[in-house]
Amino acid sequence: MVSAGQPIATAKYYTWALWLAFFTIAYNAIEGIVATWFGAQDEAITLFGFGVDSFVEVISGVGIAHMIVRLRNNPEGNADRFEQTALRVTGISFYLLVGGLLASAIFIILEDHRPETTMWGLVIAIVSIVIMSVLIHLKMKTGRRLNSDAIIADAKCTRVCLYMSVVLLVSSVAYELTRMPYVDAAGTLGLAWFSFGEGRECFEKANNLNHCSC
Repeated sequence: MVSAGQPIATAKYYTWALWLAFFTIAYNAIEGIVATWFGAQDEAITLFGFGVDSFVEVISGVGIAHMIVRLRNNPEGNADRFEQTALRVTGISFYLLVGGLLASAIFIILEDHRPETTMWGLVIAIVSIVIMSVLIHLKMKTGRRLNSDAIIADAKCTRVCLYMSVVLLVSSVAYELTRMPYVDAAGTLGLAWFSFGEGRECFEKANNLNHCSC
């Protein structure tokens, strides 16, 4: 629904922003399924953790989609209860993921665990880097067209997904080249670092009524 008096061009960009949000949700869901499947099959903990993070991003994406609908109908309105709840659920999920990643890293080190291969992690990371880079560009462009700080902030948050993809890529390549047992643990700890930052940011923004995105 377009607000009364809202320019057609503005309505078009809000629709585009919403489609970008839907694509992000769908992509993360598919990425989560593929990454956790191959991570479990190959016993690659970093890849499996990356897949779990993708599922958490799906929750965040639902909140973002709702935010865009709210902004389209009332650009000056504050974040509503749904957005705040989505952010808190996302934040809790990230913190739980951090706990799981830290426990996994300890397991890898103590048990001298080695993945069978990290080749799928390399492939998934490259695909993710390409798609996240395109999404960042399109979200930033749309946010600037709409002069929306919230949508621009969402684009900047998407960079964290890009950074996590780089962590997966580096750890996957390093393991394939060296077969060192602690490389997978290092990649897992890298994901834990970024997940903790995302969780903290979600809770900070859940308490900010004027600017709600993650």
